[in-house]
Amino acid sequence: MDRPTGVTSIAILLFLAAAYLGGLGLIMLTSRGSVSMSLGAPLLGGLELAGPYMFLLTAAVGALLGWGLLRMNNWARRIAAILAVLGVVMLVPSVSSAVVGFQIGALVWGGLGIMVRVIIAWYLWQGHLAEQFR
Repeated sequence: MDRPTGVTSIAILLFLAAAYLGGLGLIMLTSRGSVSMSLGAPLLGGLELAGPYMFLLTAAVGALLGWGLLRMNNWARRIAAILAVLGVVMLVPSVSSAVVGFQIGALVWGGLGIMVRVIIAWYLWQGHLAEQFR
């Protein structure tokens, strides 16, 4: 059975996010104070305050989900869709504050983040795609 292109694309996004967060986490551990924890804020939504270990844990989860999607595991599809919806919920406050404060850049990036996450959740929850995972 061939893997759908959308699933491969989502797995690649997860691997890229995992590499970014993992790299930041390793830099934070090896060279304290050289990078700001706020660099992980767009992907961690407040969890970056827990420190470099949260970066590494999130990177490991992202890489595991990407691997699971590439192997067409149904658990990975479900968890990725649920995490995408949770990501939308976590982005709503930042988009709301960007609207109130007339911060166009933050509004564009937050809105783009919401759109990407909604598309991922919608795509992974499609019935025909779920059948391919079984």
